Amino acid sequence: MKKVVTIIILAVIAITFVGALYYLYQKNLEDPIVYESESPTNQTIIKRTVATGSIVPREEVLIKPNISGIIDEIYIEAGERVEAGDLIARIRVIPNVSTLQSAKDAVTSSKINLDNEQKLYDRQKALFDKGVISANDFDNVEVSYKRAQQSHRSAQQNYEIVRTGTTSGLGSAANTMIRSTINGMVLDVPVKAGNQVIESNNFNDGTTIAVLADVNKMIFEGKVDESEVGKIRENLPLEITVGAIENKTFDAVLDYIAPKGVSENGAIQFDIKGTLNKADTTFIRAGLSANASIILAKVDDVLAVKEALVQYDPKSQQPFVEVVTGPQQFKRQEIELGVSDGIYVQVLKGLESGDKVKIWNQVKPAQAMSGN
Repeated sequence: MKKVVTIIILAVIAITFVGALYYLYQKNLEDPIVYESESPTNQTIIKRTVATGSIVPREEVLIKPNISGIIDEIYIEAGERVEAGDLIARIRVIPNVSTLQSAKDAVTSSKINLDNEQKLYDRQKALFDKGVISANDFDNVEVSYKRAQQSHRSAQQNYEIVRTGTTSGLGSAANTMIRSTINGMVLDVPVKAGNQVIESNNFNDGTTIAVLADVNKMIFEGKVDESEVGKIRENLPLEITVGAIENKTFDAVLDYIAPKGVSENGAIQFDIKGTLNKADTTFIRAGLSANASIILAKVDDVLAVKEALVQYDPKSQQPFVEVVTGPQQFKRQEIELGVSDGIYVQVLKGLESGDKVKIWNQVKPAQAMSGN
C-alpha cells in the first residue's frame, strides 16, 4: 500500500514539473512587449466647462395700455423694427356705466353753476356800467364767472375721456393711442384686433399688447452644475455656439453668477448670464438654444504631453513619465504639470522637447479571427 502511494506522489510531481517546463517554453515563444514612445509637442491648451442655455435680449419691454377697452387696430407685426413714439395700436374704450354716469352728472352740475354765475355776472356788469357798484365788487363776480366756465369745460373733457378715452387738446398723450417706448424690434404681439385689454395700474399688471427689445444687446442665459460653479468667476471669456447657426462662434463675457442655486431633477443648478459681443453682424433670434464654453484657463504654444502618458505614484500621487534611454530601456522622470484640457496637459518642469516618453498603457491590436 505504501508503495502505491509513493508511486502516485512521484507521478504528480513529474506531471507538475513537465507542466511547468511546458509553460516556460510557451512563454519563451511569445513575442516580448515592444513599447512605443512619443515626444512632447507644443500645444495651445484651453481648460473649459460647458453651460447650456439660450440667447435672449438683455431687456424686454412689455407695452401695456393705460386704459381698458377693445383693440380697434394693430399697426405692427412681430419682426418689425420700431422707433420710440411709433404707433403700435389703437384702443376703443368701453366705458364703465357707473363712472360714465358720474361724469355726466358732473357736467350737468357744472352747467347749472355756470348758468347761475352768468346771471350774476350779467346783473353786476349792468350795475357796474351805470357806476352803481365799485370795480372791486365787479372783479370778484367776474372771477367767479370765469371759474365756473373752467369747471364746466373740465367736466365736459372728463366726460369725453371716460366715454371715449380721449378728448380735444390731449394730442399724442391720448390714452387710446398706444406707442412704442424704445427703439428696437417687435418680438411678439400676443393680442389681435377685437381682443379686450385691461389697463396697467397698481392692482393689475395689465394686458401686454406687444413685446419689444433691442436685439443688438443680447445675452446668454444658462445654468451650470454645483460641481462646476466653484471653478468659474465673473469676467471670464465665453465662446457661444448656437445650434441653429452652424460653423459660427460668438464671443461673450460672463458677468453674472447666481448667488443661490435651484434644485432641478435632483441636482443644484446656478443661473449664469454673459453679454454677447455684437461686433458680429449675424442676426441671432431671441430664444435660440445655445451652449456656452466657459474658458477657465488658456495657455498658448506650451510644451505638452498627452494625459494618457502620465503616471502617478501610488503613494505620493506625484506625476511622472518614463523617458527612453535606449532601445526598450526607460527611466522614471518626475514632472510638474500645468493646465490640462483632458487630452493634453502642460509640462512645466521635467521634460524637454526632444525627449521621448514611453506609451506605457498602449492597447494591443486585436487578434484576427481564425478562418478569416
